[in-house]
Amino acid sequence: MNSTAKGDRPHIAVFGRRNVGKSSLINKLTNQNLALVSSQPGTTTDPVYKAMELLPIGPVMMIDTAGIDDQGELGEMRIKKTKEIMRKTDLALLVISVVQGAGEFETELIREFKERDIPFITVLNKVELLDPEGKEQAPVLEEFDRFFEKHELEFIKASAEAEINIDLIREKTAEKMPQDHSRDTIMGDLIEPGEVAVLVTPIDSAAPKGRLILPQVQTIRDILDHDATALVTKKAEVSSEINKLKKKPKIVVTDSQAFEMVSKEVAQDILMTGFSVLFARYKGDLNTFVRGAKAMDKLKAGDKVLVAEACTHRRQKDDIGTVKIPNWIHNQISPEIEFEHVAGREFPDNLEEYALVLHCGSCMLNRKEVLSRLEEAKKVGIPVINYGIAIAWLHGILDRALKPFPEALELWQQDQIEVKQEEIEEVV
Repeated sequence: MNSTAKGDRPHIAVFGRRNVGKSSLINKLTNQNLALVSSQPGTTTDPVYKAMELLPIGPVMMIDTAGIDDQGELGEMRIKKTKEIMRKTDLALLVISVVQGAGEFETELIREFKERDIPFITVLNKVELLDPEGKEQAPVLEEFDRFFEKHELEFIKASAEAEINIDLIREKTAEKMPQDHSRDTIMGDLIEPGEVAVLVTPIDSAAPKGRLILPQVQTIRDILDHDATALVTKKAEVSSEINKLKKKPKIVVTDSQAFEMVSKEVAQDILMTGFSVLFARYKGDLNTFVRGAKAMDKLKAGDKVLVAEACTHRRQKDDIGTVKIPNWIHNQISPEIEFEHVAGREFPDNLEEYALVLHCGSCMLNRKEVLSRLEEAKKVGIPVINYGIAIAWLHGILDRALKPFPEALELWQQDQIEVKQEEIEEVV
């Protein structure tokens, strides 16, 4: 369970007001004291993440969020972080307390869930506090019935304290979890059992000492899971290693930074692509990123490009996102293109200020968050391109990098035709 990458786990986030019992519910659902519990409102400040096993689903990422009714300037910041969590939420638990009732805060959360297409389960918590004789219980429940009927919702009466209906919440969670929270395979559909995939993994200053980076490890595992063979080599040896094989490999996958060199070394009749291109498909939507390549043709002096990286690694002097790609774009398009950078969970609201979003491979993000970012950019009409696709475009080999993906290749070639037609029309 612990070996499952965070970005491949379904993300279950718990939302609600302060002191409705969100943390207590997480602890009961997981049978562990994962979240700090206190009667003091606002105990949970920043979102708390915990990778763990939740039966019957399996490995998941549980997220405990700050109360949506937090107060003051600091409270507003906590609420903003809570809403940012929605970008990555595959399934939400909306917790409402019988003590505090339901109103505008819950209505706003429900609206956000529906707008973002997040499936959710509504839990009416602390039912153990209702009058056991039933004198007060009926009017209270009637009030909640009216609220839930208004929003066309079902709800589960539960108690984290008394462990009422905890198993039912687990069952409903498994039932409502989207089946497409991640793609089934990174490249299992590109190779057949017994075929060989050559993986070119440069060992440079950015490579973690003694380890391979996550996309490389996950790709190797995916190849083995599909009964194929992974041959791992450095870029200087790729040609000699291929020549040693009795049969040509089905595909060569390279670190995107080595695209140009590897493309020259690998015969044209062998498929070739990059890890970053694979992950554009695995974590997001390949066609959307390919459409971003069309925007590369239109970049001009004075444009601003947002570079978004999912991790906060220590940057090297030849860092790919802050140095190499900007330098290539400056040299090939214009030295007057501006770059701004965000990292980790940051993703700005002012996307309309940019001509293009240049996004990393997203190995540290789950698919829901990548798709959410793409949707936010789409709403304001800003194209998004992935590192690997951008590098292939800059080196003139995007056609080859997309050859393993016929639909995306056709889209790119059609975009090229449209760009040429637009250029002709401008001249005329």
